[in-house]
Amino acid sequence: MIALATGMRSVAGAHRRSNQDSVGCSDDYAFVADGVGGHAGGDVASWTVAHRAMSVLATSRRPLGEARLRAVLADANAELGLRSRSDPLLAGMATTFTGVFTSGRSIRLVHIGDSRAHLLRDGQLRRVSVDHSLVQMLVDAGHLTPEQAAVHPQRNIITRSLAGHLADPAGLAVHTIRTAPGDRWMLCSDGLTDYVPHGQIADLVRHGDPAQAARALVDVALELDARDNISAVVSDVVEVAPGPRPRPYRYGGAAAAPELGEVVDLSR
Repeated sequence: MIALATGMRSVAGAHRRSNQDSVGCSDDYAFVADGVGGHAGGDVASWTVAHRAMSVLATSRRPLGEARLRAVLADANAELGLRSRSDPLLAGMATTFTGVFTSGRSIRLVHIGDSRAHLLRDGQLRRVSVDHSLVQMLVDAGHLTPEQAAVHPQRNIITRSLAGHLADPAGLAVHTIRTAPGDRWMLCSDGLTDYVPHGQIADLVRHGDPAQAARALVDVALELDARDNISAVVSDVVEVAPGPRPRPYRYGGAAAAPELGEVVDLSR
């Protein structure tokens, strides 16, 4: 059977006072969530969805089929809605979510917003997720080229997110991708992809173990003076023996000493 060996890092960056990103993983999933910039409580939004989803997944060994994953994210979104309605200061908070989950010999990609998922296979890195954003809509309609979209002043306007509304989970995109040991997934917030060119990202993802690759990606974004929070999650698909095994749960980002990029072990 397959599992994920994951390294991750999330930092506020040099130009943000707090980290609104959250990253999390276990041996059967990994994700990044980016609190929507410009809205109150972006850090609370990503933290709430991340921790609620991880809590639900930690108490169940049910197969992670599409219906199950949609239910987990709907539950997390409902928790977000409760928090938003209970505190006027948090009204309008929202978050993206991009995660990979093992399912038999496949990976299920769950995605909403403009955080991204990339797959490294046979030495080639390709983006698998499609942004839910204004500029992506303009690209799809033929009004912008991908190169123009990458530098467009409105490239950070997203069209879907988790904001605690009942209809939000219907906007989740879920894709199933056949996988095998040797595949490497890289998930990230736009604080990485807005500042580091794809070719350079590909070079960094190819080298080292997952933890080394995640650290290198964030370090380069910092060197390029990224003006946003930066998160990178790198997961190798590995073969493991069937049967019970330890299940680590790790979290980083908002509310986890973000100035240090600390990753907290939640399995203890």
